Amino acid sequence: MGVFGILFFVLSAQAPLTGIAGALPLTVLLGNGAGAPGAYLLIGAVIALFAVGFIAMSRRVVAKGAFYAYVGAGMGRRAGTGSAWLALLAYATVQAAMYGLFGASVAALFASLGMIIPWWLPVLITIALVQLLGSLNIELGAKVLAILVGLEIAILLAFSLGILFTGGGPEGGSIDVAASFSPSAVLSGAPGVALMFAVASMFGFESTAIYSGEAKDPKRTVARATFLSVAVIALFFSFVSWMFISFYGASEVVDAAGAAVESGDSTSFVFAALDGMLGPWSGPVGSILLVTSLFAGILAFHNGINRYLHALGSQGSLPSRLARTNSHQSPSAAAWAQSVIAVILIAPFALLGLDPVLTLFSWFSGLSVAALVTLYSLCSIAIVVYALRHRADSSVLKMVVAPVLATLCLLGVLAVIIVNFTSLIGGELLTASLLLIVVPIVFSIGFISERNRTTPKGQRP
Repeated sequence: MGVFGILFFVLSAQAPLTGIAGALPLTVLLGNGAGAPGAYLLIGAVIALFAVGFIAMSRRVVAKGAFYAYVGAGMGRRAGTGSAWLALLAYATVQAAMYGLFGASVAALFASLGMIIPWWLPVLITIALVQLLGSLNIELGAKVLAILVGLEIAILLAFSLGILFTGGGPEGGSIDVAASFSPSAVLSGAPGVALMFAVASMFGFESTAIYSGEAKDPKRTVARATFLSVAVIALFFSFVSWMFISFYGASEVVDAAGAAVESGDSTSFVFAALDGMLGPWSGPVGSILLVTSLFAGILAFHNGINRYLHALGSQGSLPSRLARTNSHQSPSAAAWAQSVIAVILIAPFALLGLDPVLTLFSWFSGLSVAALVTLYSLCSIAIVVYALRHRADSSVLKMVVAPVLATLCLLGVLAVIIVNFTSLIGGELLTASLLLIVVPIVFSIGFISERNRTTPKGQRP
């Protein structure tokens, strides 16, 4: 794959329409209101700073496991395996969360046609379809994702450019730069909640390094795809969210988001705006594209998780059968394992009759964000340790200074996530505590699983 093939995998993991339709109303209502676009730029800057060391490390350690390999190279194999389990936790739970929203969205579409189906039925069918695509070659996956991501980006850009060139929305809104990007706007309300949703928009960023083994000229391709993906994601989410706020008006947008959330369908905040700008056809089309957006994200995470399982199977941290590939050179055994994990995570919510959005989606979204930021922090620390151990004098700025600054920023973001976790998941303190404690437990399991293993001859621990 080239730069743009990898970029599409990253963008599909973000599921742009899902990030806007699913998260923006809550970001505006519970976070910093009209200052939400500034939060995306702030997190984009933090991730770009992190990416400096990440890319420098990718040129020294080429592995499909990315974070897991980098932490292992800097802090030892046990810490590396612990971080691999953290990555699996983050990606498996965010994929399960997307399955919950996907099932609810498909069930709603059928309900609009007069057909009532349980939310878990389309989820099971989709797990089977994703398993099929995941077992085929990577090229087909990139083509499928390119089409789906292209369509959802197109409708969001059509709306946003329409607002930009008309100077505001028909609801009386106007384009106000200061209301969304001034320091006072970004820090207003509960900026911590906004930052958490902004972090969630960066999910899949690691895909640039995960696919290094399948990239053309990995050293250049991964670097270009990484910085391009960070810039595109941050600028895209910031611009599009700014235009939705301009549609409603900075002084009215919080009330509009609140009304949408209270109606029981928070996505109406986005789809009503699409109708107002593009016409009545855009709302129904947007609803369909939301489903395909979720599907694209689910498929991207399926592919990413496969490669983590494959890498762990290859090094012996998990059963070696997970390293098996099929005639398409795809990690087919890992694909089956990933599908089973998805069923196990989703099944309790279906069997207990829980709401897929209020529980499965919200709980696992919060857990995945907490695990991801912890993983970022560990990786930054590991890069510094690696540089000091290997005396990377020529890369002090890239492998010491930048990662140290990134670590401080990431730990600050993690502290904000913990403080605001109850608001993020929409649950109670007990639920939040039980979910958060999973993060260190999973890391410890991975760490301990390597404890009594001996390093193969000729391989660094």
